[in-house]
Amino acid sequence: MDFTLKTYKSLLQAIKDSGYAFQTFEDFIKNPKEKVVVLRHDVDERPYNALKMAELESYMGINSTYYFRIVKISNNPDIINKIVDLGHEIGYHYEDLSLNNGNVEKAAISFRNNLLYFRSYYPVSTVCMHGSSFSGIDNRKIWEHHSLEEFNLIAEPYLSVDFSKVFYITDTARRWDAGKYSIRDTVKGDFNLSFHSTKDIIRSLRNNDFPNQAIIQSHTLWTNNISEWLWLEVRERIRNPLKLVLNNFPPLRNLMYYFTKKVSS
Repeated sequence: MDFTLKTYKSLLQAIKDSGYAFQTFEDFIKNPKEKVVVLRHDVDERPYNALKMAELESYMGINSTYYFRIVKISNNPDIINKIVDLGHEIGYHYEDLSLNNGNVEKAAISFRNNLLYFRSYYPVSTVCMHGSSFSGIDNRKIWEHHSLEEFNLIAEPYLSVDFSKVFYITDTARRWDAGKYSIRDTVKGDFNLSFHSTKDIIRSLRNNDFPNQAIIQSHTLWTNNISEWLWLEVRERIRNPLKLVLNNFPPLRNLMYYFTKKVSS
């Protein structure tokens, strides 16, 4: 079974066995190693799964980066503290522009306040956009009016990485090749590579076909709990085609976003 913690451990071991170093995103920006993998976790929901992944990584001597949203389905103070104590980087998974209906100045105030909140747990120096796939608003557009330096930040993955040199792969929709379901979690790169399953990535690592520098982005949908695994599989099979449909019908999309915002806040 894919997207279990057992499979995730196999992936981490394959990366280690292939001679890659691991860096947090912060460390990669400051001093990138030549052969390196950055593990980036977007904690959209299920923070308890993030903790399990963080514990596994720590057990294997690996540090990674966890981006938390401000909303309650992501923002769990106890878990954030535990992940920081394990030695991982914490960042802010921002969505202030969509939460403030596109009002840039309200979004900037909200962003600053939320960033200060997360800095009470960790000296946050990097942030990452939350896709807000049911919203018509791209949260990155805040940077058309403000700068990272204004908030004492050094990097944002979608803005600060040369993806012609760094390979990027994401497990959106619980698939490694589900790019059509990624409304905003996309980058333009020069790598002609595609993987469907985690086993495909492991095979590439063992065959020395994997790029020397990579960011592997994963969500918190990895679990050994069979009932949770089955529920998530069914949910993703329904939700992701729905995203494509709603993206072509803005009124319905906005209604869905209003509903999801109420549920998550």
